[in-house]
Amino acid sequence: MVGDEAMAVLKIVRMGHPVLLQKAEAVQDWRDPEIQRLARDMVDTMIDADGAGLAAPQVAVPLRLIVFRCRAERVSGAPDDQALETRVLLNPEIEPVGDEMALAWEGCLSIPGMRGAVPRPRRIRYRGLGLDGSVIEAEAENFHARVVQHEVDHLDGVLYPMRMQDFRLFGYNEELARAAQAAQEQERAAQEVAEAEARELLGAMQEGVRG
Repeated sequence: MVGDEAMAVLKIVRMGHPVLLQKAEAVQDWRDPEIQRLARDMVDTMIDADGAGLAAPQVAVPLRLIVFRCRAERVSGAPDDQALETRVLLNPEIEPVGDEMALAWEGCLSIPGMRGAVPRPRRIRYRGLGLDGSVIEAEAENFHARVVQHEVDHLDGVLYPMRMQDFRLFGYNEELARAAQAAQEQERAAQEVAEAEARELLGAMQEGVRG
């Protein structure tokens, strides 16, 4: 937890705002009351928007500060991909661990209503300061690693579509859901046809044996 003060929800800027394309500046003093307040307000904003993470540039503040969480329904359950309460990181640094890449869907509070499939290192190591000035170091994989990488990208002026390699895997949530449902229905129909043909063939073979 980062405080029990009254909720303050900030405005989230959207793709096209210049702050999202600039490199954020380092936080100089974690004790600064404005930094403490900003972090608390960002947590409130993330929760209000039902997001997995938020970076300071997304609320028009070009500082290297992120907040994120890993809800139980999103993680894989791997040793370094467990449910995690809200975490605040000041001046985070990340590095890949190993060469394995993973492709997975991402959305963004600054690009509402859309998602895309983004390749990223499956496993990372990250380090930063907590809101109390303590050093936080961790290894992360799968969703945990992805959300940290996504938020740190915001600090460097990078939005997830810039990481994409196949824009056929990018679109509005409703359209992608509709396309997925149509594909499932086609697959079901094809399966039903295949099963009917198999039954017909089996029946013909049985008739032939009796004959």
